[in-house]
Amino acid sequence: MLAGIPLGDLAFLAVSLIAAGAVTGLLAGVFGVGGGAVIVPILYEVFRVIGVPEDVRMPLCVGTSLAVIIPTSIRSFQAHRAKGMVDMSILKVWAVPAVLGVIAGSVIARYAPADLFKIVFVVVAVASALRLLFASDRWKLGDEMPGAVLMNIYGAIIGVLSALMGIGGGQLSSLFMTFYGRPIHQAVATSSGLGVLVSIPGALGYIYAGWPKMDVLPPLSLGYVSFIGFLLFIPTSIWTAPIGARLAHRLSKRKLEVVFGLFLLAVASRFIWSLLT
Repeated sequence: MLAGIPLGDLAFLAVSLIAAGAVTGLLAGVFGVGGGAVIVPILYEVFRVIGVPEDVRMPLCVGTSLAVIIPTSIRSFQAHRAKGMVDMSILKVWAVPAVLGVIAGSVIARYAPADLFKIVFVVVAVASALRLLFASDRWKLGDEMPGAVLMNIYGAIIGVLSALMGIGGGQLSSLFMTFYGRPIHQAVATSSGLGVLVSIPGALGYIYAGWPKMDVLPPLSLGYVSFIGFLLFIPTSIWTAPIGARLAHRLSKRKLEVVFGLFLLAVASRFIWSLLT
């Protein structure tokens, strides 16, 4: 037994997180997301098996996901930027409102019920999937990115929802960019940079949010961030992120949209099931 965790559970946790880290890094590179849409549902199942209480399980998954996303997003962003596909002008506009939105989301997380995290995850994932699978280029709000005011509002919304979902913001920012006619490959590449801006304050915010719950959180946690999850996800996720980025640039626009849409529906289905049972 280590730090209160039976060795059998610890071994299960380690193997699951190492394997999940590889998948997370690959998808982070392919879809320009920090991998939170993968990390959160996997952590949810792993923490369920080792007996983490239901009322802290989902925020612990979200906070740990945001911490894991930090190095994964940096690696993915570097790979996409090297290919010249990142629109830095959009990232500069979104930087401040997105960070402020993450801070607000972290405060909400301190007081929100566990089901709120699942509901936000499901709503955003399903909306994104439907847009990708069925609307193709027909769902558009304009042919050019909007002005500064609306862009700042979008940035704040991305920050709040990302903090509550445990994602790096790539999923949401990709959605907004394609609404304004940006090609999916450019949206994916640019969105990878937003993960860097969102994940760092997000992880710190979840340490703050979970501080009052330290007595019921599993060992080796700091607030709503599990250091076991953080340390074991990182090596393989960093290794596979560049592979995913190279794969993304080989896929056609439509294939990338369909694969991403199906992936989001699968993730949303798991949380709908947990809400209903």
